[in-house]
Amino acid sequence: MATQRTQLPKSPTGILGLDEITGGGLPKGRPTLICGSAGCGKTLLAMEFLVRGAIQFNEPGVFMAFEETVEELTQNVASLGFDLNDLAKHKKIALDFVYIERSEIEETGEYDLEGLFIRLGHAIDSTHAKRVVLDTIESIFSGLPNPLILRSELRRLFRWLKEKGVTAIITGERGDETLTRQGLEEYVSDCVIVLDHRVTAQASTRRLRIVKYRGSMHGTNEYPFLIDESGISILPVSSLGLEHTTSSERISSGIPRLDAMMGGVGYYRGSSILISGTAGTGKSSFAAHFVDAACRRGERVLYFAFEESANQIMRNMCSIGIDLHPWMQSDLLYIQATRPAFTGLEMHLTMMHKAITVFKPHVVIVDPLNSFVVADNETDVKAMLMRLVDFLKMQQITGLFTSLTAGGDAFEQTDVAISSLIDTWILLRDIELGGERNRGLYVLKSRGMAHSNQIREFLLTNHGVELRDVYVGPSGVLTGSARLAQEAQEQAAQVMRQQEADRKRLELQRKQAQLEAQIAAMRAEFAEQEADLLQNIEQERVRESLLMQEREEMAQSRKADAETNQHKAGMA
Repeated sequence: MATQRTQLPKSPTGILGLDEITGGGLPKGRPTLICGSAGCGKTLLAMEFLVRGAIQFNEPGVFMAFEETVEELTQNVASLGFDLNDLAKHKKIALDFVYIERSEIEETGEYDLEGLFIRLGHAIDSTHAKRVVLDTIESIFSGLPNPLILRSELRRLFRWLKEKGVTAIITGERGDETLTRQGLEEYVSDCVIVLDHRVTAQASTRRLRIVKYRGSMHGTNEYPFLIDESGISILPVSSLGLEHTTSSERISSGIPRLDAMMGGVGYYRGSSILISGTAGTGKSSFAAHFVDAACRRGERVLYFAFEESANQIMRNMCSIGIDLHPWMQSDLLYIQATRPAFTGLEMHLTMMHKAITVFKPHVVIVDPLNSFVVADNETDVKAMLMRLVDFLKMQQITGLFTSLTAGGDAFEQTDVAISSLIDTWILLRDIELGGERNRGLYVLKSRGMAHSNQIREFLLTNHGVELRDVYVGPSGVLTGSARLAQEAQEQAAQVMRQQEADRKRLELQRKQAQLEAQIAAMRAEFAEQEADLLQNIEQERVRESLLMQEREEMAQSRKADAETNQHKAGMA
């Protein structure tokens, strides 16, 4: 029999992504140390933990600040939608500012933090607080130059917080070679979270890492996090497994003849689709067709654009007969347009993750992928996209990505080398023939379905993408003028065949008329001869009848019958 394991009690933070990383929240009734350099978000994370605890979990809290006044704290977090004055009015949160000046502290052999404990204990008791934040620990111990007293008071502070049964967050500044300046807090804390704010290739990224968590499993990687108007959101995944479910449902690409190339029913729902090609081949147009088809089905679409603004995309798509304005107005489509250089890769991924979580789309468009490639960061871009594709598949969201490929012969590869992550890959390319360039496409791969192996020419018309019929000549697929010439030749040949058939038909009709005339003449001749013969026969019959009649009349006149009868009777 499997033994039942006892789970460590935890206090949920309510911060997007953090509870998933920590396995449910921070250790309940124990202190947690959050350390990091200036500007990495320590105070904000601690304040959000307190506010969300009061609002979402009905756990009052105490925030004791040593660097910012109550007025400054209230103003700083108001932009995030946190009304500290209202929470304090309803005794959900108690705010206290303690000013400590080292020059005013007189150190004695019996010096301790008893006054701080009394003040903090009163705040906890008056609000029945379950959560406590001390910001920052360096300010508390700035007046203790004696390291022995400092260490003793540190241990006493953490022990006192545990005895009060509150879930505490203590913030601290990073040291030169230690997590904190004192180098002791991380050892007496039950949970240690390190925040980092670094700049790479002129793009800044904030990251979070759980260094230790006593009595609980937790994520050990570095996780990028975002600070925006709604607070902190953390990307909880650095690499998802291959345990996502799959769907057999098929959805249209928005182009019927392209659907026909993939079995007549389009893409699999929840799959990843890549449309790659050189500049000007129509990648965004194919994406717009897919967007339009999804919105017509009543599905929500989230469009991440990294080269064009939302208005520019909608204007350009109107030129091929696709009007995206109604879908924007009906909240079925949202276009989030940002420059790749706006922030780092991790932050882009975090922003996309949050937007997907909030908007809850059925389809996600990323246009284009290669905008993230700068210098030699292909490996980082591929890692980022792998995490995005895995996240979309976990949510059963269909993802369509566009990618610009360089000219030359290397069409069947991408700048970020993500072809192995893609389920369906459609390649668009220019076909140069007869002194002109035309557009063609083919399905390079499509997992789990039969698909066409033909190269198809397509046109961008005022009613969208139009796939043309395949014309194959001695040199291969014909496009553009060569295709038109081939069509003209075939049409001319068809006209000639039709004319020849008409000529033969007329010849047949003429011969039939001649034959029928001959038959009519023969019938007329036969009828004439038949009439003569019948007339002769009738004349002979009449003549014979008249002859017999004359004989009878002659015999009667001579009474030959009576004499004959008497002679026959005498002989008897």
